Amino acid sequence: MSNPAAPPASVAPASLDLPQPYLLFLGDVVHPAFAKTAFGLRDWARERCVGEYALPEAKVGLGLPALTPRQAREAGARALVIGVANVGGVIPDTWLPPLLQALADGLDLIGGMHTRLAEVPMLRDAAARHGRRLIDVREPPAALPTASGRKRSGKRLLTVGTDCALGKKYTALSLARAMREAGIDADFRASGQTGVLIAGRGLPLDAVVADFAAGAAEWLSPDADPAHWDVIEGQGSLSHPAYAGVSLALLHGSQPDAIVVCHEPGRRELLGYPGHAVPSIEETIDLNLRLGRLTNPAIRCAGISFNTSHLSADQAQALMRDESQRLGLPVADPIRGGEALRALVRACVETPT
Repeated sequence: MSNPAAPPASVAPASLDLPQPYLLFLGDVVHPAFAKTAFGLRDWARERCVGEYALPEAKVGLGLPALTPRQAREAGARALVIGVANVGGVIPDTWLPPLLQALADGLDLIGGMHTRLAEVPMLRDAAARHGRRLIDVREPPAALPTASGRKRSGKRLLTVGTDCALGKKYTALSLARAMREAGIDADFRASGQTGVLIAGRGLPLDAVVADFAAGAAEWLSPDADPAHWDVIEGQGSLSHPAYAGVSLALLHGSQPDAIVVCHEPGRRELLGYPGHAVPSIEETIDLNLRLGRLTNPAIRCAGISFNTSHLSADQAQALMRDESQRLGLPVADPIRGGEALRALVRACVETPT
């Protein structure tokens, strides 16, 4: 039964009031994949990023100016953003001294962790003492509906993946931008904390109670003009032992007309889950199409997005060309762009015969 207090499906997510610009906090992260929030903001909202701040143990850098909270405040920063997405979304005790220092030096804190900033007594008390704000973007709207399964107007594209942290957000952002550059009416729809910070609106789907997750995905992409495309940021993977649930809810609720499968060539095991093999592209296409037909029988795979950041330009081009021929689908690295990306956009929006 749907929630009678739920917002109507035609209401789009509202913009967030976030203090900007930001100092990006990297904590003690040692693997770039766990700093995806910081990298996402650097790559897609560079004008809002004053610098970076990390503990001595950190092994990851963004190439931004290294600033203390006080230096960042003097440079115009208004908030420190926790740029880490670690397993479990926790705020370890080792982070508390720098976070407390940021509050004392005049910065608000913005977090996207499962642990809410206000749930940490030391942070809550310090924020009150210094008159600072604690802002959690991983906070879903109140009174979300259960899914209706009703077919909505407009067109939808969902990025899906063979694993986590391999480019679903970057692909969705790149495709939405390329569509607009081609004169197509398109919006990026953020379903995770990093995307919400970049777009200034959206919904952190993995923070929604399970019964309402598919309904939240419906709410994220409401009725639209028949020619409009919502490009929806994917989450997790249907083949992931921990995160398949949120992937399935997003697939059912977004009712995509087209999917783009995101993959990192050469990755053999699921990130952070040794012993769990990354599924093949073909398996991922088949699984998403079979499950996606529940809410959109016409769902199709438009193409493949490769993360080739670890390859040379020549290696990447050769691999994408060979895989496109093998799979019979366009293959592109959206960050490299070029004709391969334009071909992928055309395959997404053209009506199949």
